[in-house]
Amino acid sequence: MTNNMKIFRDTKLMFVRNMQHTFRNLVFVFVSLFQPLLYLFLFMPLLKDLGGVPGLPAGQTVQVFIPGLLVMLALFGSAFVGFGLIDEIRSGVIERFLVTPVKRPAILLGRVLRDAVVLLLQCILITIVAIPLGLTLNLAGFLIALLLYAMIGITMASMSYAFALIYKNEDNLAPTLNTITLPVSLLSGILLPLALAPVWLQDLSMLNPLSYAVYASRALFAGNFQSIDIIEGFVVMSLLVTVIFWWSLRSLKKMAT
Repeated sequence: MTNNMKIFRDTKLMFVRNMQHTFRNLVFVFVSLFQPLLYLFLFMPLLKDLGGVPGLPAGQTVQVFIPGLLVMLALFGSAFVGFGLIDEIRSGVIERFLVTPVKRPAILLGRVLRDAVVLLLQCILITIVAIPLGLTLNLAGFLIALLLYAMIGITMASMSYAFALIYKNEDNLAPTLNTITLPVSLLSGILLPLALAPVWLQDLSMLNPLSYAVYASRALFAGNFQSIDIIEGFVVMSLLVTVIFWWSLRSLKKMAT
């Protein structure tokens, strides 16, 4: 069996194992939708009087808000999965995996792919709920956007796992993740377009990789497939997911030594 086939088989086994664990705790998948639903029903109505400003066209608030909300779901929904890994580290599960013939990349790939599947299910549910609220769905754009959200989710999950493997305790993991996710979310224009921000804040947001994903998400929902924002968003997220997953894998290998 070739090395690639071995990684594929092991990843499949780890993915199935993690999905089975998720199905046994399916309630948490829906509980995590509570915060996005609050933003949808309690925050979005506050934006109705902002129609006509740059980046928030009159009558299209939902078209701008939902793509940003889904990016927020990908960001926060995947950023804290490391707590589950810490529990498995503490119980010795990961250590047992490391002494088996299972390929090291498969241990992480099985987890991040599970996280991506759960995230995409949540994104679809939120989008379905938003349609009666006035969302006009471009199906092709939405399907491409799902790939973008999966990349964001895998990036954030990989980062969370990397820190979990380094810290191995919740006391250090929680403040680290909060310190990273808060400024990243604020400087991405998730809830309000950055066109509303002063110029210095718009310039600062260009240093934030997630802002490119937000622009791409809104362009896809609008069906504006010629937009350079889509290309930039996928290029930036492709680079980021590669670097962060490599770092997470390196952290796992260090734990094994």
